[in-house]
Parts: sequence; C-alpha cells; structure tokens
Amino acid sequence: MDLLFIGKTLARRGLLHPGRPDRVIDQLKTFRRHGFTLAAELRAAEARDPHKAAVIDEQRGPVSYRVLLRRAQRLAAGLSATRGVKEGDRVGLLCRNHAGFLEAMVACSILGADAVLVNTALSAPQLAAVAEQQKLRLLLHDREFAPLAAAADCERLDESIVEALVVNTPTPPGFHCSPAGRMIVLTSGTTGAPKGARRPTPAGFGPLTSIIDRIPLRVGGRMLIAAPIFHTWGYAALQLALAMRVTIVLQRRFEPATTVEAVDRFRCDSLFAVPVMLQRLMESGLKPANPPAVVAVSGSALPGGLATAFMDHWGDSLYNLYGSTEASWASIATPLDLRKDPGTAGRPPHGTRVVILDRAGRPVPQGEIGQIYVGNEMLFEGYTGNEDHDLRDGLLGTGDLGHIDGDGLLYVDGRADDMVVSGGENVFPRPVEELLAKLPQVREVAVIGVPDADFGQRLAAYLVLHPGQRLEADEVREYVRHYLARFSVPRDVLFLEELPRTATGKVIPRVLRSL
Repeated sequence: MDLLFIGKTLARRGLLHPGRPDRVIDQLKTFRRHGFTLAAELRAAEARDPHKAAVIDEQRGPVSYRVLLRRAQRLAAGLSATRGVKEGDRVGLLCRNHAGFLEAMVACSILGADAVLVNTALSAPQLAAVAEQQKLRLLLHDREFAPLAAAADCERLDESIVEALVVNTPTPPGFHCSPAGRMIVLTSGTTGAPKGARRPTPAGFGPLTSIIDRIPLRVGGRMLIAAPIFHTWGYAALQLALAMRVTIVLQRRFEPATTVEAVDRFRCDSLFAVPVMLQRLMESGLKPANPPAVVAVSGSALPGGLATAFMDHWGDSLYNLYGSTEASWASIATPLDLRKDPGTAGRPPHGTRVVILDRAGRPVPQGEIGQIYVGNEMLFEGYTGNEDHDLRDGLLGTGDLGHIDGDGLLYVDGRADDMVVSGGENVFPRPVEELLAKLPQVREVAVIGVPDADFGQRLAAYLVLHPGQRLEADEVREYVRHYLARFSVPRDVLFLEELPRTATGKVIPRVLRSL
C-alpha cells in the first residue's frame, strides 16, 4: 500500500490530528505491540480518548471507551477463570446489536479465542449444525434466544450470566492481547447451510484508508450501526468506528421510526445499513430533521431506482459497497456514481484490483459479462471447514457475474449460478427484477430460475405489492415483453405477502422454489 496515500488519507479524515503526546504515543505503541485486532483497536481508542462515549446502548446509555475496555477485560478474565476459555477455542456469539455483543467480541480477541458470529435468523437445526461444524466450546447469547440456543450441543451462557461474570471479576492488571484469535463470520446461507469464513486481522492502516478515502467518515463522529454486527458489513462498520474513535449508536432491532429518532436524538453523522432497511425507511416516509452526511449500505443489491429515490429524499449521502464475506470489498459507488447510474457498483478503492474473466480464466473485452474476481489486503483466510474457494493468481472469485463499462464503473449482473439457460438462451434474472421494480404497484420483487421439462429452465417472478394495489400475471408478462427479449418474459408470476429473506435482507431462492 502506498505510504503517501495512507498518510494523506489519515490526515484528510482527521486521524493525524494532534492530541496529548502521551496518549498519542500510547495509541501507537498499542498497534505496534498487538497489531490491529479488535481488542487492540479498542485499546488504542481508549488510550487516545478514554472518557469519550464509545457506544450508546438502548439499555445502558453512554459507555465510555475506558469502561467498555475494562468490562471486556473482566469478561475475558471471567471466561478464562470460570469456563477455561483459552487461545484457539471457538466461542459462538448469538446476539443482536448492543454493547454486550461488543464486549464479548473484544473478550474473545483478548483471549485469542475465535469468535463465531452467529446469524440471529438461523433455525434450530442450522444452529445445531453450526455448533458442531465450528466445534463451539461455548455459546454466549441474548436472553431472547434461550430456546434457540438449546439446540447447540455446547455450554451456553445467556446475557445475565455474562453480566455477572463482568461484575464479579476484577479487572486484570495491565493489558494483554493475544494476536491469535480470529473473527469467523458465517456466510448468508441463501443456497444451503452457512459456512464459517475466517476474517483476517488487518496488517496496518491500508484497509482502513482504502475505505475512508471513498466513504468520508470523520474522527470523533457518531455512527448508528443498523446493519447486524454478526454480518460482514456490520462488523466492518464496527472496525471503522473503533479506528475512527466515533461514538457507536446501537439498537437491538431495526424499525424505521426508532432509527430516524435515534439519528436526530444522538446527532448521528453516519448510518450503516443494508439496502432493505433503506427501502423500509422510504416506505415509512420518515426522514431525520438533520440527515447524516454518510449513509453507507452493503450486503445485497440495491433494488432498481432505490438509490435515486433515497437521495432525492435524504440528500446525496448514499455510498454503496459491493463485496462479500470472503472478498471483503470489491468496489464502492459514491453519490456521484449513483447519480450517473443508480445500477452501478462503483469503482474499486485504492489498493483493490477487480477483473472480469471468462470460464477459462481469460479477461473478457470491455463491456462483456464475465465472472468477477477481486484482489485486496482483506481477502478471507479460507473456510473453517476447508471447503473449496475460487482463487486465480491471487484473485478471489465472488461468484457474481458482471461487466466494466468504458468509464471504469463496475456492474453486477447477477450470481453466476443464477444465470438461467432457457431453450439455449442465457437469461439473467436481474434486468427483469429491475424492470419489474419500476412498476408503481410493486413493493419488492425477486426473479429466479426454476426447472422446466421442455426448456431446461424458465424464469419465475415473485412479487409483493403495495397495500391496496392490484396487478394481474398477464399484465406483468406483457410489461416485460414490451421492454425485454421474449426469453426474458417470466412464465411463472406469483404474488406473495412477503419475500423470504435472511437477516441481512438477501432473498432466499431455495425457499421461493419450494413455494
């Protein structure tokens, strides 16, 4: 990574702003000794701004950086002394967004244990499979998940027991942090059982500056993390927040009204969310009196027209990051990019390489669709079950199809395994989805391929209408026929009350096919 670029970006975003010399030195020593683990990031932030509010929790209120660190240290000591958790163990965390979740992640980081971030939307059989596959030593969970947690064949501690450990364990002297622990994020599991992906520890300031160069976060601001922290995007927001020494605002559940109220009440200048949350905010008609300067989304594709409609209502503050659990990030679309074309995924940030390859691994001509491959400093370290992943010359395949236009903008055309071959024609569902999303009656839509005895596959469209709206299947087909090729017309048109989605808003195709 270019040291000049890193220095300029850190200065531009306020990270090189002078502070008390002893605190600045302590901060830098922490990174040199302990690296860029989550615990080290919190310790460095505490060294620089010990009394600043690190997190504002719905139940606890403001918690300073010093208090957050001390509580995490006590939890680490308590887990070690009473449960024998040690370096190399795996601890499952089944939590919504709250300060206790942060403390548990940092405690695992201090001990050198792997923290497995568990999706709160898993079924009991899925959780049982995750506990077995990941060989969980312990599962820490919110009270509300006690019935679900019972499916995990390991020791389980709910948040009241965790709190008792924090309260009753003395703060250990000094700061000790093992560099061995990893954060394990589960893949979305839209096509099957979720896999554990080992997240790497940043080797320096390069990954941070790559993101904040394109997404203009400022030191000392206030960030509402609405995206689930168990997801890669929510966890990335947490890492950015600690590095930027911001105050993190957390709510256990996303609701449009409480989100807007929190943005105004706590004067949040950034909001990290997933696209379906923006859709719900737009449907509510609510808007903060002082909208944040940065609204950053990731995790799934932006529905057609949502970017423009959102910016028309909230202002030109929208940043869309395209990436994956495995690749971290590939590109970032700024408000300027999205104004130019709301369908673009933007451009690769500094230090990231994106190429489009054919099935043989050869670059395709500009504008042609191929498979997206990404290279950056934060490619995942592999699946915990050693499952195969697509790596070519240091570039990781995202599993998506896309193309790059003459201006260097990346477009994602759909999943490689979503491409439908119908009667010998290659059909991509996403253009059909984007077209149907423009119908005023349609609230949300998903288009997928389903088996067909005569043509091999055919398109099926699943639509959710706005309350009080009506639409006939033949009207939908005729509308698509008017704008797209004959083979893009969905033969099946089904109307649903809601689309099956993961906790991060991704549609689950296997559930649709079972309807």
